[in-house]
Amino acid sequence: MKVALWAFAVCGISAAAMADQPPAAPAQATEVVEHYQYGMKLDVAQVLAQDRVPYVCGTVPVHMTYLDSQHQRHVMEYLVMGNGCNNG
Repeated sequence: MKVALWAFAVCGISAAAMADQPPAAPAQATEVVEHYQYGMKLDVAQVLAQDRVPYVCGTVPVHMTYLDSQHQRHVMEYLVMGNGCNNG
């Protein structure tokens, strides 16, 4: 019984300590997402990350994070066809 009360007290103290901290902001919330338009001139020097194409039938937005030739970080959103369509 003492162990259960001790564990409950530790959890309560931890929760109270965490309540005083501001919530962490999502990493992508601070970055501006650019939307690709057909014919845009892109300056992509290095691709840092790309979303996987989801298993759905239809067009879906995905993101690519990259560095340009001036070493500026960009996040580009563009549409791709999902992998979930049957071709037969």
